[in-house]
Amino acid sequence: MGKRRSFTTEFKQEAVQLAKQPDVALSQVARDLELSESLLRRWVYASDQKGEAAFPGKGKPGMNAEQAEIQRLKRELDIARQERDILKKAGGLLREGKSVRYQFIDCHRDEYAVGVLCRVLDVSRSGYYAWRGRPMSIREQQDQHLRAQIRRVHQKSKGRYGAPRVHAELRAQGQRCGRKRVARLMHEAGLRGRGKRKYRVTTDSEHAQPVAENLVLRQFGVKTPNTVWAADMTYVWTREGWLYLAVVIDLHSRRVVGWSMSERMTTNLPLAALQMAYERRRPPPGLLHHSDRGSQYASRAYRLALEGMGMTCSMSRKGDCWDNAVVESFFANLKREEVADSVYATRQEARSALFSYLEMFYNRERRHSSLGYLSPTEFEQSSRAA
Repeated sequence: MGKRRSFTTEFKQEAVQLAKQPDVALSQVARDLELSESLLRRWVYASDQKGEAAFPGKGKPGMNAEQAEIQRLKRELDIARQERDILKKAGGLLREGKSVRYQFIDCHRDEYAVGVLCRVLDVSRSGYYAWRGRPMSIREQQDQHLRAQIRRVHQKSKGRYGAPRVHAELRAQGQRCGRKRVARLMHEAGLRGRGKRKYRVTTDSEHAQPVAENLVLRQFGVKTPNTVWAADMTYVWTREGWLYLAVVIDLHSRRVVGWSMSERMTTNLPLAALQMAYERRRPPPGLLHHSDRGSQYASRAYRLALEGMGMTCSMSRKGDCWDNAVVESFFANLKREEVADSVYATRQEARSALFSYLEMFYNRERRHSSLGYLSPTEFEQSSRAA
């Protein structure tokens, strides 16, 4: 067995600089320097992560034993972090075949060290490089192409879509693929939709205003537009304080037909949303307007507005959020898909984000499972055509 080669810090730094040049292949640099590709790739990764401290060698001038031990512990901590992240993303792949694990390694080799990936996924590095050196099968080529399309759809939705909606979007674009295949490729790439959040009661129904009978009775499948509307309010936190949002949704298409935002949750807030909905749609008399028993919706001003527009008032039973489940579901999606990962510096910043979500994404693009994975706009168009 030959003597193990050692390299100076300067050699490693120059090799990394050469490998990082945009017009030079890393594999070619490794061959020219008589290095293994995996070793050079580890050097590049270490340089990206630690900069000048990536190659301590036998210790910088003046480095004592304690400092050297700290450097060693930092390297071990970095490896442990990588292992934890890899297990979080690919733990389920340990039950899959080696080809699937190799594909995951190939997708993430620029993010984690190949040696750590192989160790966590229980495959050999030589096996991975042998697999990588083989020409891809037709199926693997198709997966690679489909994976790129999946990532594009997922990014376009700002990470909101899970496998069912990504699959629906791909099918709408003419891509023939199975839903389970999309789910598998998303899992391998570490892509997922945003998870659901728990429901929180916010309605104050302890008031002396008259309340209306529940006429909807959870019959949310409405066959014609402008027949039943549902309304409710929610809130969004900003660094300037709360911003309140009121919406009116057409239960036929789940479209937000009216909305309003304000820093105060008074009766004027839902009234403005109702007025927008009425002016946009001009519904015929007899429309059923459903809401919770909140004081704003039970107020005299709101009831008179409904009467003047020829609408019949319906209200949920006390403390029962399921009686207005469509709007509650909309708010849950809004909080999960737009608000959860955002920090709004001002109310205006939140207004702009909510406006974009409501008008640009939700009404026109977001695919609804209850609508056969069509957007509200597409569903209304197909409904009119039918």
